Amino acid sequence: MTITKMIARASVSALALTAIAPAFAQSTGQQLFDQQEIVVTGTHNTDGVAGVRVENTSKARAVLTQEFIKRQVPGQSIDDIINYMPGVSFQNNDPYGSSGGTLSIHGFDASRISQTWDGVPLNDSGNYALYSNQQLDMELISEVNVSLGSTDIDSPTAAASGSTVNYVTRNPTEDFHVRLEGSMGQYDYMRLFGVVDTGTFTPFGTRAFIAASRSSYNNPFFSQSSTDKLQLNGKVYQPIGSNGDFVSVGANFNRNINRNFSSVPLRVDGVDDGSRVVGSGSGNRFPVTKDEREYTIAPCITPAGVGGAIDTNVCGTPAYDLSYNPSKTGNVRINSKFTLADNLVLTVDPSWQFVSANGGNGAVKGFEGATPGSKTVPAGLTGYIGGSPYFGGVDLNGDGDTLDTVELYAPSQTRTNRFGLIANLQWNITPTQTVRVNYSWDHARHRQTGEVVPLQANGITTNPFPYHDPLLDSTGLPIEKRNRLSYAILNQVAGQYRGEFLDSKLVVNAGVRAPFFTRNLDQRCVTEAGGKGFIDCFNDAADQAAFLAANPTATPPQKRDLHYNKVLPAAGFTYNFTPQISAFGDYSKGLQVPGTDNLYNSFSFAEGSDAAHPKAETTDNFNLGLRYRSSKVQAQLSGWYTNFKNRLASSYDPIEDITVYRNLGTVHKYGVDGSISYQPIQQISLYAFGSYLKSKILDNVEATATTVYNTAGKRESGSPTYTFGARAQGNFGPVTLGIQAKRTGPRYVNDQNIPIYSNAAHTAIIYGAKAPAYTLVDLDARVSLKGVGLNDGTYLQLNVTNLFDKLYVGGFTGNTSETSLPFAYIGSPRAISGTVNFAF
Repeated sequence: MTITKMIARASVSALALTAIAPAFAQSTGQQLFDQQEIVVTGTHNTDGVAGVRVENTSKARAVLTQEFIKRQVPGQSIDDIINYMPGVSFQNNDPYGSSGGTLSIHGFDASRISQTWDGVPLNDSGNYALYSNQQLDMELISEVNVSLGSTDIDSPTAAASGSTVNYVTRNPTEDFHVRLEGSMGQYDYMRLFGVVDTGTFTPFGTRAFIAASRSSYNNPFFSQSSTDKLQLNGKVYQPIGSNGDFVSVGANFNRNINRNFSSVPLRVDGVDDGSRVVGSGSGNRFPVTKDEREYTIAPCITPAGVGGAIDTNVCGTPAYDLSYNPSKTGNVRINSKFTLADNLVLTVDPSWQFVSANGGNGAVKGFEGATPGSKTVPAGLTGYIGGSPYFGGVDLNGDGDTLDTVELYAPSQTRTNRFGLIANLQWNITPTQTVRVNYSWDHARHRQTGEVVPLQANGITTNPFPYHDPLLDSTGLPIEKRNRLSYAILNQVAGQYRGEFLDSKLVVNAGVRAPFFTRNLDQRCVTEAGGKGFIDCFNDAADQAAFLAANPTATPPQKRDLHYNKVLPAAGFTYNFTPQISAFGDYSKGLQVPGTDNLYNSFSFAEGSDAAHPKAETTDNFNLGLRYRSSKVQAQLSGWYTNFKNRLASSYDPIEDITVYRNLGTVHKYGVDGSISYQPIQQISLYAFGSYLKSKILDNVEATATTVYNTAGKRESGSPTYTFGARAQGNFGPVTLGIQAKRTGPRYVNDQNIPIYSNAAHTAIIYGAKAPAYTLVDLDARVSLKGVGLNDGTYLQLNVTNLFDKLYVGGFTGNTSETSLPFAYIGSPRAISGTVNFAF
């Protein structure tokens, strides 16, 4: 290397050490490590092209900047916006993003996708689910990146067998700013958003912002149901010295008070008497025409008690559509960087999160008295038994007796407190050789209960969070639908090396992480045999003993500690043919620890048996590709392959509130991803992307001793076989026009890739083997009002989603059995909304 190049390379290294000052998507340490690799060519374009940026790392990674994000519907979930990336498939439950959705990347469902916010893991600490309606307001997101098929070496997550999604909160501005935004649209959509940036307000360069938003609208298909969302955000940024060191503190609170967004059985006309309609009941069907999408439920009036034995269980299944699916979440995120020496940098990112949420079918049949007695349930017991609460002598409806059956509300409640830490120490040995060591810690207390509260006369709960004021049984204690306490604990150490060779044309990295997962499980209810998740909860020890005596195969309450440890290597390279053209490749081993629901289901098997210790999933992920990066073109093409071992699949029945697991064994997955963004002139920008996905289950799945599902050689269900799309945008003075479209390929409804039948004899087809492919088109337009004397940044915006009002099958989880009906969400309909934004 010449002296000139050594000086240039040293300058690039210095740039990398200071460039971390803005907030980026991964942990501070990961971004610092990646940034040095990115700037090797000296052509890093921070803005990208058409709001899309391709980064020159060994991983297949795509980035969307605020330029792309801000054109979408205000308030939209970031998980819907990344649907315009290759390899990503997202089905939104509604047009505005506050009712959830179904995400998959490379065919991995959301529980296998590690999603982080300023480096903080967002997957549920119990079942690793992602909740797209609880994400940061899009106006505050600087950028989002997706690493296809790999995770960061310092990521403190148990949900990392698939890809990763990382997004970041923007930094406060150095000048004082105020922004107010209001939106209105179809389905009574209303949203207000505001943010105040303080600008620099101390001699030390401190700056901050505080932001709030409130949105509400009706369910597009069920107008009796509504969504109400409140979000508060704040961030303080403190630079330290002149070398890019800093400390930032961000905080978030999110409250969603919304009803259950109904999923519909994938059933069609032709096999019933015509009485089945659209709705959440298992006997209903998915709509056949657009006119059939909307439905109503007759008002439910729960009768008052009148004395004597009466049954007031009159609302039944329809109450699911009227019951709540509320959540309260929040977090505090700290990111920091400290230069200890010219070539030694420490980054420390601690965090805290809390969750209070519930869901599931809230309508239950409650008995004022004790159990009447049967072969397996002795008479006189009090508790939550066989799916119903027995209060043992409590007047629930105020009629003076304890003889009645009363409909009650009993959702599944979860409360989580979670602390985390990611610390990295990076040593730049020379301008071309770097190492780092990492310690990551994640500690979550996961409390799962199922308290019971009364219904109002109209069939709606008296309290969306029943644990605040639950009904008590005759012993004076709350009746619990479930009762368990879990601790999900991770201690992880990792190390990584990066080196440049061949005059910095070749950059290689190699690393290893060693996670040590502990699951402390305390099941306080009786678990029935069979591994299906059925439990019975008692407050009285004598009642519990009587039930166990009548059910000798059931498992009493117990505690178990499970440990999952694995050494996970990773390695990759980039080779820069020219400053614009490079090749890249990456290998990583992933790990997915079984979620708590699956672990608690295993309590029905004897401790020490194989079934009592569910195996962790592992993946071997490979990708190889080419990139072209310039000021006018950002392009990437990559092929990938994943060897997925011990593939655990699950299906959820929202009516029965039960999740059933199945092991698909080994699955091979492979495909191709590509994207290109092009800006030939300043006024025009174009973007196109596409993916092809193939998965192959290697073996048949044994359902029972006599039943085998023919899954060998078949594709996984629920994942599209291909996706492709494009966006075009024109900037004409004060007016900006955009159009974007995406086609999502067909998805198999079960792992045997055959239709859904009415019975095991295949007498009649209920639904075909695939959910059909569909295409969605969106429009957006913005008019700047600067020309009429208002401040820069003041504008009007129009958004139209699903322009042609396409009827399509939304998100669903597949099954293995051909006689099990998957529940699917109805695809989000056309929605028109307008926004006015003021900036000062």
